[in-house]
Amino acid sequence: MDNEGSFDFSILDRIGAPYRHFDAGEKIFLEEDQGDVMFLVRKGRVDIITYGTVLENVHAGGLFGEMALVVDGLRSAAAIATEPTELIAIDKAAFLQAVRHDPQFALTVMGLLATRLRRMNKQI
Repeated sequence: MDNEGSFDFSILDRIGAPYRHFDAGEKIFLEEDQGDVMFLVRKGRVDIITYGTVLENVHAGGLFGEMALVVDGLRSAAAIATEPTELIAIDKAAFLQAVRHDPQFALTVMGLLATRLRRMNKQI
């Protein structure tokens, strides 16, 4: 899945992953915050920003925040809602449960990480 793709939200609904709502301009997290949740955009749009530069626009169906969740680390960028946005919060327990129910979910996240790594390599 890329950030323009779609995702079957039902797996996350079935495991009870919580929804979070953000207004336009509201911060979701900041760079260097501890990362313990990744997000799937249900509705709206999120900008991923570092040093004032927009790295990515994440639309409905897109994931973000997965790197800090996977490695239990700090956020490498900030995330700001650019319009009224509804997110599904996926903590480590929910992530593992989603992978057990649908192993394709893990491949989706790995594919996203690989795509971002390739994009960064091209910029270097």
